[in-house]
Amino acid sequence: MKRQLLTLLIVMLSAIQTFADGRFCIVKDGRAAQIVVSDNDWKGVIRAANDLGDDIRKVSGVASKVINNYDLSDGNAPVIIAGTIGKSTVIDRLVKQKKIDVSKVRGQWESYLIDIVDGNLIIAGSDKRGTIYGIYEISQRIGVSPWYWWADVPVKHCDEVYYDGGRIVQPSPKVKYRGIFINDEWPSFGGWCTNNFGGVNSKAYAKMFELLLRLKANYLWPAMWATAFNEDDPESPRLADEYGIVMGTSHHEPMMRSHQEYLRRKDKIGAWDYSTNKDNIEQFFREGMLRNKNYDNIVTIGMRGDGDVAMGKGDDAENINTLRKVVDAQRKIIKDIYGKPDAVPQLWAIFTEVQRYYDAGMTVPDDVTLLFCDNNWGYIRRKGRDFERKRKGGLGLYYHIDMNGGPWNDRWINTTTIPKLREQLHLAYASGIDRIWIINVGDLKPKEVPIDFIMHYAWNPDAINPGDEQAYL
Repeated sequence: MKRQLLTLLIVMLSAIQTFADGRFCIVKDGRAAQIVVSDNDWKGVIRAANDLGDDIRKVSGVASKVINNYDLSDGNAPVIIAGTIGKSTVIDRLVKQKKIDVSKVRGQWESYLIDIVDGNLIIAGSDKRGTIYGIYEISQRIGVSPWYWWADVPVKHCDEVYYDGGRIVQPSPKVKYRGIFINDEWPSFGGWCTNNFGGVNSKAYAKMFELLLRLKANYLWPAMWATAFNEDDPESPRLADEYGIVMGTSHHEPMMRSHQEYLRRKDKIGAWDYSTNKDNIEQFFREGMLRNKNYDNIVTIGMRGDGDVAMGKGDDAENINTLRKVVDAQRKIIKDIYGKPDAVPQLWAIFTEVQRYYDAGMTVPDDVTLLFCDNNWGYIRRKGRDFERKRKGGLGLYYHIDMNGGPWNDRWINTTTIPKLREQLHLAYASGIDRIWIINVGDLKPKEVPIDFIMHYAWNPDAINPGDEQAYL
């Protein structure tokens, strides 16, 4: 989003101004406005509100207290009110009283409204993440970077903090699912998590969930070289859902099962070969879907060979025939568990040899997102075509800013320039590839700049044009 959409005046004044001038005082004279949330709102919203309270402390030295019950009648001190339309008692009361007009955000995907009403600062979200994004928008505008923890970005101290943005209606993001893939994670990310958190566990992932939400992202493929996100720490998937992060698995890990989960059971399950071991593999898939059915997921379907390689003996016709049977079985499992085969979002990754299968006529049901892939080094391999854009499941992109593998690597250094990112991602977006953008970021560090750019760009690609890259930096 462009910065002019929301302005925060952080100023030093000798006396507080009246609310008649359209401003809201967040902090002055050592006192911070309280933050009101409904105790029946999403846990992720309440958690983000507490983050905002602490972000105000980072800026001013005074934390904002988060409270659940508050009398909004005249005479009480102004407050920050944050809540989800249809979920927050206090927001719904304001809507019923016609204090706020939410017609432009109600029912939308990840949209929010910010306004000053009766002297109070209102943040009303269309859904859970919409509210969370609105809360973190205030955090960022008062000077707390999304990278305050992961990159130690300092926070400038101000004794007085004011909001002066007027009424802001934030439309839905242009790319629906926007996220990162932690890959090639050893020894750097994996070793660091082990040293600091005792493993690649929920404590480490909680910090990552927060980062993603502050970047207005919503989607994660977790580390998978030597770990199993759902099994190593059952708190990880639970917390992801509570925070508001949609979880998935990589392009070669179907039905919410990590590759490590298979390797740990290999002696019991048998060969990773659907043509010879159909029953055991289907049971493996079913158990994964049952385990994660109550969480917010995008399910990877299809199947590649053991260890991220082509399936089968190299005969494409035979592999296509087997793959069609795999997809049919996976869809039946999903129908058995959810009641409908399209009840949960799904993707099919058209990666390396799978693109040959797709070009040869292999396809998947219309509601499944076709996840096209770059060439592993940041150049897209194809654009969306007219008939593909009409699919119910739409089109997505799997894109690398980190690569481990021949004939060369670009790990542990940022080699992808912002103009290249803008050009390649615009080619994808302009051709209808806008349902999913999942970015392979390796160890996360030192890819902060491209991650930040891509997540902002995915929200509204039309806001950054050729030549705007330097201004963004």
